[in-house]
Amino acid sequence: MVDHAHSTDAAVQKQLDRLTALSPGRDILGLERIALLCERLGNPQHHLPRIFHVAGTNGKGSTCANLRAMLEASGRRVHAYNSPHLVRFNERIRLSGELIADDLLAKLLEEVLDISADLRASFFEVTTAAALLAFARTPADDVIIEVGLGGRLDATNIIPAPAVCGIASLGIDHEAFLLAPEAGVPEQPLERIAYEKSGIIKSGTRLATLAYPPAVRAVIAAKAAAENVAVFAQDLQWRMEPQDGGFLWIDDQGRHFGPIHPALAGAHQQENAALAMAMLYLADQPSFDPKAAASGIAATVWPGRIQQLCAGPLTDILPQGSQLWIDGGHNLDAAQQLQRYLATKLAAEQPIHLVMGMIANKDAAGFLALIAPHVSSMVAVPIAGHEHHHPSELVTMAKAAGIAAATTAPDVPAALAQTANKMGEGQAGHVLIAGSLYLAGLALEFNQQYPQ
Repeated sequence: MVDHAHSTDAAVQKQLDRLTALSPGRDILGLERIALLCERLGNPQHHLPRIFHVAGTNGKGSTCANLRAMLEASGRRVHAYNSPHLVRFNERIRLSGELIADDLLAKLLEEVLDISADLRASFFEVTTAAALLAFARTPADDVIIEVGLGGRLDATNIIPAPAVCGIASLGIDHEAFLLAPEAGVPEQPLERIAYEKSGIIKSGTRLATLAYPPAVRAVIAAKAAAENVAVFAQDLQWRMEPQDGGFLWIDDQGRHFGPIHPALAGAHQQENAALAMAMLYLADQPSFDPKAAASGIAATVWPGRIQQLCAGPLTDILPQGSQLWIDGGHNLDAAQQLQRYLATKLAAEQPIHLVMGMIANKDAAGFLALIAPHVSSMVAVPIAGHEHHHPSELVTMAKAAGIAAATTAPDVPAALAQTANKMGEGQAGHVLIAGSLYLAGLALEFNQQYPQ
């Protein structure tokens, strides 16, 4: 899938345009190009502060956000690399707690592109190299790096052994890249996904994971054993228990920490927060600070994940008192988590009016089938600049899933105007924009609510 980036800064946009022109225009897995690129740049990956590396199908970004918030709550300076961005490319690179400035971003991209023009490096490889260069040149105590795609052959895996690796929720996604036949690797889809994600495990690191089915756990354990790494796994070495609307985190000695109350919505976010705690617990000095962990998780911000939008141009379209939510989940595992939240929270109050768009290589029919019982109407929209399911196809899928009131609109504002008419004048309701992180980013941009 082609990556896209735009900037209101002319110097940054100039380099992003160069990047688009020079890159192959598609995802490419493998470490050959990023290794050559980093070598030309002086191997910045070998000059980083303490590294945390996080893989997973879903939840890895939220895990990174919780981890960063905990570290910052303890007074540490933290770099972070995440993808994709929602509105501005700068969201991908955070230096000592702040999004990278436009002038520095433009210079870094220019430097990397000048030195790599003949490599045909991908968009993600170039931006990863730029991030590593920024991290190596800017003082900090820690750096958190989110895997882009898979793990074993992802460009971020050029880093040396991290202090701690984390593996978040596992599910089926990016099948064309991660499930292609290959000798010597598992054939069962979820086991193959686990094989790819566990590729970030290196000798000398420490590893925290969530709980997985036995066959999946065995794949990760085998990779860890091959690297002489102990697995710190949920329900085996650590666990969590619900308490007071949050959870207790319990270590391998039976000590209880909490209750922990995540700022991010959804039961799945409790697991992501707990995984982040497990990673921090494993890290070397300073020693684990439960108070900083609790306060950091309670203050974590990670836009686009079951997020209620504040007052702005989009929310103003809806009847007064309505709630407008966005969620960027785009695969079946994410749909299951969203379905649980709708059933227990939003849709428990009243049915949801859905605005949906989805990238072409995602299972839109399966996604709709899971959330349809909680949806009273849907407006399907395109996702500008990306290959997507045609809105009319989404309408057909929605009706097959039982959403009778399904229509199309050219964009998100028009979809909300249609939804407002369905709701009726003065009739407040809940509206959810879902199906794609790109769509969530468009909604934030329309609402003039920019991630910081």
